[in-house]
Amino acid sequence: MSFYDEVQELRGRYPEDSRSAVLPALRLAQEKHGWLSREALEETADALEVTPAFCYSVATFYDMLHLEPVGRHTIDVCTNLPCALCGAQSVVEAFESELGIRAGETTADGEITLRAVECLGGCGYATVVAVDDRYRQHVTAETVPEIVGEIDG
Repeated sequence: MSFYDEVQELRGRYPEDSRSAVLPALRLAQEKHGWLSREALEETADALEVTPAFCYSVATFYDMLHLEPVGRHTIDVCTNLPCALCGAQSVVEAFESELGIRAGETTADGEITLRAVECLGGCGYATVVAVDDRYRQHVTAETVPEIVGEIDG
């Protein structure tokens, strides 16, 4: 099935306002391309009959959508207030030290992208870290080497 056909199927789930399909369509485009390039945004916009700017505005709001190439694996560290109060900054610093990169960067081999994100929605389980969209709870700087070691690299 083509990307266009898959987006049309998604649109059918939102008969009153097909713009509501933009988020699942963008996720689909990201799965196809690995990230949301200008071309991917335009392809999604064409399929939904909206402007690329509309797709871009949605994509910039959500941390799980990538507007730049990312590594084969992603590590997202929540830095919102509950996680910050439980040591999120030390967790970010531990990942930076362990991986040899800064938050927002990808390792030289293209394997891992580290990001500090605004919220992962696990406030009662701070500090929350998402590794390839799988959540880890109550992460501390001390558990970072173990987490990195578990990543299939």
